[in-house]
Amino acid sequence: MADEPESGAAYFGAEVRAWRTEKGLSQRELGEAAQYGQQYVAKVEAGERLASPEFAKACDGVFGTPGMFGRLRERVAQVGHPGWFEPYVRLEQQATAILAHSSSLIMGMLQTEAYARAVFRKAHPRDSLDVTAEKVALRLGRRQVMEREAPPLLWVVLDESTLLRMVGSKEVMGEQLGHLLKVSESPHVTLQVLPFSSGAPASHLPFYVLRFDEGDPDVLYVENPVSGQVIESPKTVANANLTYDRLRADALSPAASLTLIRKVMEEWTP
Repeated sequence: MADEPESGAAYFGAEVRAWRTEKGLSQRELGEAAQYGQQYVAKVEAGERLASPEFAKACDGVFGTPGMFGRLRERVAQVGHPGWFEPYVRLEQQATAILAHSSSLIMGMLQTEAYARAVFRKAHPRDSLDVTAEKVALRLGRRQVMEREAPPLLWVVLDESTLLRMVGSKEVMGEQLGHLLKVSESPHVTLQVLPFSSGAPASHLPFYVLRFDEGDPDVLYVENPVSGQVIESPKTVANANLTYDRLRADALSPAASLTLIRKVMEEWTP
C-alpha cells in the first residue's frame, strides 16, 4: 500500500496523528498537553523524528491509553534502522558468535557516541542534528546484545588503519581506543589487530559472519555504498569463514593487539 509507513518512526507518528484526530486536538494543543512544542509534534507525526520516551508517556496520559504508546515506542525503537539493515539486526540479537572484520572504520557496535556521530556527519552532512542523533542512538542501542545474560562471543579483527585514521578529532580517537581497551576486558570480546606488516589482507572489505545454536547455519552480512545484504548460501558463507580464518592468522595475538591499541591511544591523547 502506498500509504504504508516506511519506518518505525513513521508508524509511531501515524498512530499519534490518528489518536490526536480522534480526540479532536490540534498539534499545538497536543504539544501543550504533553509539554512539547507544536513543531516537535509535527516532526513526530511526519516520521521525521522518533518520539522520546517522555513524549510517548505523555501521549498515553493525554489519550487515556495506559502504556500503549510507551510500549509502541519501545518496539519501534528496536526496528528503527533502515529496512535493508533490520534483517541483520534481528539475526545479531539471536547470534551466539559474531565474527567481524573492520577494514577502515571500527565496527558499529564498538563505536563511542562521539565516533559514531563523526562517522554519520561525514557520510550524511545534510542531515539535521536531530536525525544524526537518532542514528547514533540506534547504533549505540546495538550494544544491548552484549549486555544480555548470555551474550554472544564477539570476535573482531581490526585493520591497523582503523586505529590511525582520525575520525572526528584526536580527542574522539583517544576516547574510542580507550573504549576498545575497556570492552576487551570482557571474556565475551576478543580483539585482534591486522598490522600493516602482514601485507595484503585476505579481504579489503568489511564483513560479518554470524553463528547460532541448535544447528542453525552460519550467515554472512556484507554492505555496499547504499545497502546491505544477508547471505545464506552455504558455499559463500564457508568461503567467508575461510577468509576470516586467514585474517585471524595474519593478525597480532589478542595480547599484542591490546598493547598496540594502548600505544596508539597514547599518541592520540594530548
